[in-house]
Amino acid sequence: MSTDTLPIQRWSRTIDEGYTGTRPLDDGELRGAVEGAVASLDSGELRVCSPPAVEGGAWETHAWLKQAILLYFRMRVSAPVSAGDLEFFDKVPPKRNLESAGVRVVPPGVARYGSFLEKGVILMPGFVNIGARVGEGTMVDTWATVGSCAQVGRRVHLSGGVGIGGVLEPPQASPVIIEDDAFIGSRAIVVEGVRVGARAVLGAGVVLTSSTAIVDVTGKVPVERRHQDEPQRCAARVRRGGLSAARARERLHTEPREALELRAARRPGPSGSTWIPSRPRARRRSPHPSQHLSARRDRSPAAHRRTA
Repeated sequence: MSTDTLPIQRWSRTIDEGYTGTRPLDDGELRGAVEGAVASLDSGELRVCSPPAVEGGAWETHAWLKQAILLYFRMRVSAPVSAGDLEFFDKVPPKRNLESAGVRVVPPGVARYGSFLEKGVILMPGFVNIGARVGEGTMVDTWATVGSCAQVGRRVHLSGGVGIGGVLEPPQASPVIIEDDAFIGSRAIVVEGVRVGARAVLGAGVVLTSSTAIVDVTGKVPVERRHQDEPQRCAARVRRGGLSAARARERLHTEPREALELRAARRPGPSGSTWIPSRPRARRRSPHPSQHLSARRDRSPAAHRRTA
């Protein structure tokens, strides 16, 4: 969508003055700029974070649009909102005109005004917050949540219970970004501005934060990176082929480094990276069924007579 007709420079300057307190909240020009910015987010004409112009580039966060959302909350007054027999009391109404937008929303799924859903999005009983953007053909499965200002690409699958965190403050902070064709497994959590790369696959229950250590095991030598150290390069990527993430994690922590390097050299993965958390949580192993059986035998009356 073209933004040539929008007074972006005037809006951004006015909103910045209102956010810093040099312009009062009851100023008419400020209210108009805030309402116009949020309406443009809702229609998809503007977005909080723009994708890179070239592959591998950096996403650009527009802090003034986050400031507009924060001012919008301060200006609005809570009022009753009805959806059939359901009643709510909130400052921000839900999105409307979903049919004309080509978006399917299954009750009681909710997308807030100020978010944008591209054509073909399916929103099961989940939640999309203000400022967020969800790409064409993406599935937001049951009880999945897309936080404020999060950027979800096209043909992404957010499985049931996935939590995509919102990053509204500070305004200059990068939001959570899920790039095109990614798959996020059930109950996974991605927060604190983490960027998940295109075609990535996150397993069920994975938690990624800005301080999560990521280990690339596809090369000859495992390389550890952290998002907070390399925000542009540290996009979590899991490719098909090569070692599975679970097997690679096990070998990383049980085999000598030389053996791991040798195996990686023998079985190089395809182009791309398979990145996994470096310190997996230890699992408690259940006893073998035969141990249960021997324990039951020892508790039998005959066993007590033999030991008496």
